[in-house]
Amino acid sequence: MSRKEQAEEHGHGPALFGERSELIFAIASGVTYAAGMTAKYLVSAPEWVAIVLFAATYFFGGFYTIRTAINTVRRGRFEVDFLMLVAAVGAALVGKWAEGSVLLFLFSLGHALEEYAMGRAKRSIEALAELAPATALVRGPDGTVREVEVNDLAIGDVVVVLPNSRLAADGVVVDGMSSVDESSVTGESIPVEKAPIADAAAALASSTPVPETHRVFAGTMNGAGAMDVLVTSRAEDSTLARVITMVREADTQKSPTQRFIDRFQVFYVPVVLAGVLGVLAFGVFAASEPFADSFYRAMVVLVAASPCALAIATPSAVLAGIARAAQAGVLAKGGGQLETLGRVRSMAFDKTGTLTWGQPKVTDIVPARPELRDELIATLFAVESYSDHPLAGAITRDLAPLLPKDIDRTATAVSSVTGRGVTALVDGRATEVGNRTMFTELDPEGVPADIGRIVDELHESGRTTMIVRHAGSYLGVVGVMDTPRAEAAPVVARLRALGIDDIVLISGDHQRVADAVAADMGLDAAHGGLLPEDKVAMIGKLGGRNGTAMVGDGVNDAPAMVNASVGIAMGAGGSAVALETADVALMVDDIGRLPFAVALSRRTARIIRQNLAFSLIIVAALVPATLIGLPIGPAVFIHEGSTLLVVANALRLLRFGRGAEHEGIDHEPRPTV
Repeated sequence: MSRKEQAEEHGHGPALFGERSELIFAIASGVTYAAGMTAKYLVSAPEWVAIVLFAATYFFGGFYTIRTAINTVRRGRFEVDFLMLVAAVGAALVGKWAEGSVLLFLFSLGHALEEYAMGRAKRSIEALAELAPATALVRGPDGTVREVEVNDLAIGDVVVVLPNSRLAADGVVVDGMSSVDESSVTGESIPVEKAPIADAAAALASSTPVPETHRVFAGTMNGAGAMDVLVTSRAEDSTLARVITMVREADTQKSPTQRFIDRFQVFYVPVVLAGVLGVLAFGVFAASEPFADSFYRAMVVLVAASPCALAIATPSAVLAGIARAAQAGVLAKGGGQLETLGRVRSMAFDKTGTLTWGQPKVTDIVPARPELRDELIATLFAVESYSDHPLAGAITRDLAPLLPKDIDRTATAVSSVTGRGVTALVDGRATEVGNRTMFTELDPEGVPADIGRIVDELHESGRTTMIVRHAGSYLGVVGVMDTPRAEAAPVVARLRALGIDDIVLISGDHQRVADAVAADMGLDAAHGGLLPEDKVAMIGKLGGRNGTAMVGDGVNDAPAMVNASVGIAMGAGGSAVALETADVALMVDDIGRLPFAVALSRRTARIIRQNLAFSLIIVAALVPATLIGLPIGPAVFIHEGSTLLVVANALRLLRFGRGAEHEGIDHEPRPTV
């Protein structure tokens, strides 16, 4: 159902007084009701004066109720608004104008306050749309700066971002340095340092996400430095625009519980109407009481049995939960996804880029003898400086600060041996850097026992190893590994505390690497060497769509995420694919947000259960009370009061985790690329 259809169904089309029209009409009905009661009981006014005032109350209090009832009946449904109208009309027919007036007044006031309260949750998201500025300063090829509309920005334009101003577009920094407050988009509470990217053209052409230190978002707040930003997406395709669109769509996507309640109402309302007719028939024919008394009791029962609080219990909680999640940089695509996450009992993690940084790092430097350490570092650095091996960049980056000042070596004739390593001449002497297979092929006797022992130990701990030999002499072994995030182990512990019983690692890496990572983080199991289809099969073994979540990057893990009950994407703020694939997206590349998302979904599910239980208890208590004589006034107050309490309980979710530990776990900075 579209947003327009929803507005029409609830009687919220064009209004004379804007979005507050319903509240104004409800207040007007209260004024006329109070005037009618004054005319009837406090002053000696003719009876018709009170009736006219009560009739005005019927008009103001029933205006929006009638519109909603007409739209729902046209769609073949009888809902709460219809029941309230029947009760009010029935009261008027037996001369109970005052009772019918108070019913419509309180019902319209309660409904207006519900809409106001629900609007609070919606406005917390709609406010995002106002963050991006309407205009931007664009630097032309000749260096001149002109002001243009944000909607006119094109990919490739260079936008000038002044200090302490909001960014107008998604892009990459090409000049200047500053810190940017990205909390409005990613939920990151600490400003992120930004620096120019080395090759802007390559970043624009590449599909690979740009590192966080160069990437900026529309709607975020610049700090004290000025920057030039290369626009990478149009205004309607910016991360902020996508988030706003998805949250708005999430507002219209009902959770399983809400769909059940909607189906329940379809059958429940006719049953209530039949029960009311039964009460009326019993009073007239079995109890032989006056028709007016039996009809009045039937109308009171109708009020008591109307499921107002039940109808609003789930959508109010879901909307507040989605709004709170978005404020913290967690995007749930709908009520179903949020509610499902709250029922998850097992969780599978991808390794690279999720539990680890996705960037290799030198973790071990083990010389054959202690005095060879400096020579080992200098020789390996010299060779890898000219190598195109995938690990060469990480090795030179990490070894550069460790280079000895008294050893200066130069490599020549560097040649790659596919799948084995690299050969070169260092200071004119033959030098080899590679794996054990390479040295076994070069020397039939294999590597020395002490070198072999070092390699075995590093392999057992998940390292990729490189043996270094110079001029026929073994200098030692260097270990490289994609290092785990410091916050990953605390995240796993927090998830266990939240009730996630089975936490596993599924990875395409070698089994020993997966085992090492899992052991460091306290996971239940590790499954390595998996292709995408193998990950899908593993998700099926864990339970598939029956309470299993898959956490990955939203791209290469997409098949597994789709086959899990909930797919959770990391760092979705920089990836449109991740936003489209995942059910829940962590906008910032911070796994520490995952426990917050799970805790919030658990709390949302708990609030929904509380609201449903409270609503049913009220109905179960009110119906017998009205049958034994509870008048319509107290019944209406209890009925409408329960509805407002349900909404107030749901709105507590908007404060969830503020100033507490739920919102995230402290994490180390991403390693420098």
